[in-house]
Amino acid sequence: MSAPGRSGRPQRRRGRDQNTRGPGPPRGRTGPTRPPELDPARLAALELLTAVRTRDAYANLAMPAILRRHRLRERDAALATELGYGTLRAQGLLDAVIEACTDRPLPRVEAHLLDALRLGAYQLLRTRIPPHAAVDTTVEMVRADGGSRAAGFVNGVLRAVAERDEAKWVAELAPPAGEDPLGHAAFVHAHPRWIAQAFADALGGTEELDAALAADDTRPVVHLLARPGEITAEELALVTGGEPAPYSPYGVHLPPGSGEIGELDAVAEGLATVQDEGSQLVTLALARAELDGPDEGRWLDLCAGPGGKATLLGALAALDDAALDAVEVSEHRAELVSRAVAGLPVAVYAADGREAPLPHDVYDRVLLDAPCTGLGALRRRPEARWRRKPEDVAGLARLQRELLAAALRHVRVGGTVAYVTCSPHLSETLGIIRRRREGVQLVDARPLLPGVPELGDGPTVQLWPHRHGTDAMFLALLRRTA
Repeated sequence: MSAPGRSGRPQRRRGRDQNTRGPGPPRGRTGPTRPPELDPARLAALELLTAVRTRDAYANLAMPAILRRHRLRERDAALATELGYGTLRAQGLLDAVIEACTDRPLPRVEAHLLDALRLGAYQLLRTRIPPHAAVDTTVEMVRADGGSRAAGFVNGVLRAVAERDEAKWVAELAPPAGEDPLGHAAFVHAHPRWIAQAFADALGGTEELDAALAADDTRPVVHLLARPGEITAEELALVTGGEPAPYSPYGVHLPPGSGEIGELDAVAEGLATVQDEGSQLVTLALARAELDGPDEGRWLDLCAGPGGKATLLGALAALDDAALDAVEVSEHRAELVSRAVAGLPVAVYAADGREAPLPHDVYDRVLLDAPCTGLGALRRRPEARWRRKPEDVAGLARLQRELLAAALRHVRVGGTVAYVTCSPHLSETLGIIRRRREGVQLVDARPLLPGVPELGDGPTVQLWPHRHGTDAMFLALLRRTA
């Protein structure tokens, strides 16, 4: 009997027993007399997969350089990005289908061939690209690099993949929805089960889980921050062709296919920067929070790299005649912060936020955007869902507690700390603030996000892609009372 699939039912193994050719070259063919012309968009997407696998590259950082190297613009660049990002997002589902179509376990498939198989399978299952084009272009890329034997193996597997569409593969391989709704949702929306469980825990059950995972599995709209004091959101929307954001007064949403963001004049001139609307909202909440006593204008960003929130907070500080100290443990990222806040009343320190060489008991407002698993921004970091592991959470939670203790040492009595994570995992959110020290009061953050719906019972705020169109940012406001 063949090995059981994820549903518990026997898998059909495709390969030589299903009249698909094995890894050898087709009989009677000597191969092309000249190298085929390879599609540069697909080559770029495959290069991204290789960079993520071999160098632990971040897709959003690696892709721009790859596009420039292949001289791709507009439609070709958009295709390469969609194929690369989409393949990375869907990796778990694609692997399950590929494994059902080959008679060898995935660990025994050469890594570069598995990259190509994933890219081809993504085109077959999740795009409108004609099946023959998806198969042929992938096979030719493999042939150019690995020869006819490797190309024959990839050809056979992809032709087996193409026998069913995504819905039919899900019906065969996914855990039954009636018996295992969480596992079914995780499989359908290509998330590791432990992440789906973390989302369900934060949502209070599985009722919204499908919607949350579906939103997380969709390529997001680009959000811009209109730099306060430099340009309004309405002006930025006009010059970029975007729309003012629904909740942030400084946000703009760009339409799909807006091209290379760095080439927009407003971004190139420093009038705007890329920043998720959720990040804007939690930063604005800190700036709006009431204090016990006057605001003397001493603000602190304790984990500032790479500088997005420090830019917004620094611009708001400039409008309020305040000044911001920004701390970042990495010297490289501290340099990025310095560039981002150029011209603003911001002093940057390269130091560990737990031991920053700054005074205690003096800051009116402290932002702690703590290092976290990043589960709230998986839609923007397509490789992260497969790179993160459940065991990462404990170490990060320990760091978060230590950083929060430091933030509460720096804030003055009557001042406010904004504890922020880009993760809904309960161990990184409510689990941290529930262990706060005495003399610290939780402030209801919901009124400080005016117009934002579905914020729950408070006093903390958890944003969600499926509810708010933002990253899944968590916010807790803590006022030091003693």
